[in-house]
Amino acid sequence: MSDLMEYKGYHTKPEYSAEDNCFIGKVLGIRDSISFHGFSVEEFGNAFHEAVDDYLALCEEHGKAPDKEYSGQFVLRIPPELHKELSIEAERHGDSLNAFVTNLCANSVKAAI
Repeated sequence: MSDLMEYKGYHTKPEYSAEDNCFIGKVLGIRDSISFHGFSVEEFGNAFHEAVDDYLALCEEHGKAPDKEYSGQFVLRIPPELHKELSIEAERHGDSLNAFVTNLCANSVKAAI
């Protein structure tokens, strides 16, 4: 069971605020800041959809491409010795370093779920 909600390729994780007596959320994984709230699960979901729709409309109105959740690229800083070990293991398996690390990450995420 996932604790994430998805709408039009955008995701949020509902969190309950006891102080405000409501669910609060923000769109995850984008540079822009989009937040919303709701006093019930249904109201929270509707607010999430409305926030995404408003964001997409605003982007269109201003001729701005909306942020996508992920580009598929990120910079990872690791110790040089680990970089070397990963490169050697990738070659040993007949993979590129990128493919080898991608498989390691995918297997790690699957194991965590």
